[in-house]
Order: sequence, then structure tokens, then C-alpha cells
Amino acid sequence: MDETVPTKSAATPEWQPVLVYGVVLLALAITSVVFAAPGDGLLSGPYGAGTAVFFLVLGLFSIGTGFPHPAFGHVSFDRVAQVASILVLGPVDAAWVNGLASFMFPWHRLLKGVPLPAVATAAFHNAGLMIIVVLGCGLLYQYLGGQIPVEQLDWGVIGLLLLLVVAMQVVNDLGMMFVQYLRGGQPWSVFNRFTVVVEFISAAAGVVLAIAFVQQSLAYFSLLLAVLGAGMLVIMQYALMRYRLEGIVEERTRELRDQALEFERQATHDKLTGLPNRRYADDYLQQQIDRALRSQHGGAVALGDIDYFKRINDEFSHAIGDQVLERIAQILSAGCRKSDFVARYGGEEFLICFPETDLGHAGEVCGQLRQDIEEANWDDIAPDLGVTISFGLAGITDGARRRTVLNDADARLYRAKREGRNRVVAV
Repeated sequence: MDETVPTKSAATPEWQPVLVYGVVLLALAITSVVFAAPGDGLLSGPYGAGTAVFFLVLGLFSIGTGFPHPAFGHVSFDRVAQVASILVLGPVDAAWVNGLASFMFPWHRLLKGVPLPAVATAAFHNAGLMIIVVLGCGLLYQYLGGQIPVEQLDWGVIGLLLLLVVAMQVVNDLGMMFVQYLRGGQPWSVFNRFTVVVEFISAAAGVVLAIAFVQQSLAYFSLLLAVLGAGMLVIMQYALMRYRLEGIVEERTRELRDQALEFERQATHDKLTGLPNRRYADDYLQQQIDRALRSQHGGAVALGDIDYFKRINDEFSHAIGDQVLERIAQILSAGCRKSDFVARYGGEEFLICFPETDLGHAGEVCGQLRQDIEEANWDDIAPDLGVTISFGLAGITDGARRRTVLNDADARLYRAKREGRNRVVAV
């Protein structure tokens, strides 16, 4: 699995640590190849430059026949070329060949409009990580007595090959997890069962390819290579189709979830003002009363009613009345604390709940809200429009009932109306 090359908008500062890390990693990898190279130089084994070019091309092809990782990166069949080249060329030559393939591959995305820093980040990191994976794990395999080139399989060789593949997977995943950490993502999102299966199948194919390269005729090897390439393309198409379908299902699920949330909101909130509706307000008030009984912390409730609202509708139109309701909702919400609860209780009536607040303080808040509404400039809604509101308050005390509290607040609201409107009555 390689680091993904981000989209056009991804050349952002959060990629800078990954770019620096990629440059350092590649420099370390190249230095490791230089120190690990035999005294007579690179490609000093039985196979020369032609074989190296073949594995370079195979590496580019196997990287290209990949698909997006569901969370992060690019899953490819590059383990085919990596394992096969280790078992034919040896770990040192396999390391620089696969590193060169990983470095070369991302640059074609410049033609797709991907920014240069993003492409360079992927090229440096992928090349450095592949060299480290191939060189380190290949040298471990060779040190433990693994055959290079592989000519036959027995249980000992199979055990060493399995160790080689597991070690490559672990080192690769640890490297990708660290990149995810640098990017601020979730490191564990690197793991995916399907991609691990693809990696191990690719490694097994690499073993078969290496044995055929060493022992079989050119015709047989070419046929095997064609079948392997076709299989890689088929699996790639299957993976792309699978993730495309998963994306469609995820999108539909998200849409259904959003619709459910919207239906729930419509059932509990007023469409015009966006405030909670009466049903939600009654439930909330009951919760506050229950909480007051448990904690012995009281509260207060206010019922506010717009004065002469019918006259506003009759003289200015119901459309103007709707705008007045929206403006009143905004003023009430802005004038209350985040811990307070504001709802449209019905028609031109609003309910405000003040948790753990005494009646005196709640009365002061309602007095300021009344003043804000009276002094607001309503000319942008309708010239010569004036709006006032009246409030009736009641306290939430130990042993109170929701209906009793609302009746007390409603009775005081009625007194405020009877005594001239545009006032607050708390006792």
C-alpha cells in the first residue's frame, strides 16, 4: 500500500511534515542501499541490467493496477514485483529497482492538475518506504538462509518466504501508520482485511513468478506473466466496483440519516422561527421539573405573548406578521444565556425556561427582552410598525407540576395584558 496522492486542494500546510519526512526517509533509504551493496557494485549477480529493467516495468505496471484504500492510500499489486525481484535479483538490487518504480509512478499525476508539492510528497515517501521494506526484509530473509534465486520449495523455504511476506506487510503498515499520524488522521484506519488479502495474494504470485523466471522457458514464463497481468486487472476492476458500490451505499445511508434527522427536527421544531415547538417545550419543561425535584435546584418559566399581534396581521398582512415572529425569536434567543431554553409555544406565544435561576433574575432578563423588542427598529419590515411583548413568570419549586407552573405563568401573563400590556409580571 502506498501513500495516496491528494487532490488539487491538498497542497496545504499539513502536508509539509510529510514532505520533510519523505525526503529524510528517501535519503536514509539510499544511504542504506549504498552501505548494503556488495563490493563489486550493483547488479553483480547472475542477472544484469535487462532483468532490472524488466522488474522496473513490472513494478510500474503492478503499482498502476491499483485501487483506492477505503480510508487512506493506494492499494496496488506492487508486492508481486517486490517479492519476485528479491527472489531473483537479491534484496539490494530489488530495493533500488522497486524504489525507483515507486518514485517514478506518482509524477504522471502532474498532468491531472495535482500540485507539485503533493506529487513530490508521495514520490519521496513511497520510494523511501519501498526501499526500506524491500531491503530490510530481504536482507533478513537472506540472513536466515533464504534461497536467492529460488529454485525449489520445501517447508523450510516456505516458512522463510512466509516470514518475508509478513515482515514486509508489518513494516509497510507501520510506515503508513506514521504518515497518517503526521497528517493528523487515524493511524489504525490503515488496516483493512480486503487490502491485506490482496497484499498476500500478490506476494504469493511474486513467489510463483520468481520460480518461473528462474526455471521455466521464456514461452511458459510469458504465458504466466500474461495470466498474472490479466488477473491483476480483473481484481482491480472488482475492487473499484466494490468501493464504488460501498460509496453509493454510504451516500444513500447518509442521505437517509439526514432525512431522518430532518423529520425529527420538523416534528420538534417550529418551521418558521426554527425554535423548538410546544411538544418539545413540554418535554423539556418536564425534564427541568424532574431535575429540580432531584437536585433541589429550582428555576423559572416565562410565557411571552406579542401585544396586539392580530392587529399586526390585519393592518400589515400575515407575511409581515411572520417576519415579526422571526425577529422576536432572534431577539429572545440572542438575549438569553446558552443554558436557557426558548421555544415558540403556539401562535404569537413564546416560552422561556431559565434552569437554576430564581424568579427575580428571570424577571430582570425578561424586562430587558421586553425593552429590546420595544426599542428595536421595525421599519425594515414595515414603516410605522411598532411591536411590544408581555411576559408572565412562574417559579419551578420543589413539588411543582408542569401544568401548575404553566397555569401560574399564564395567569400572570393575563394580568400583564389586563394591566396595559408591554410589561413583566412575576408575582
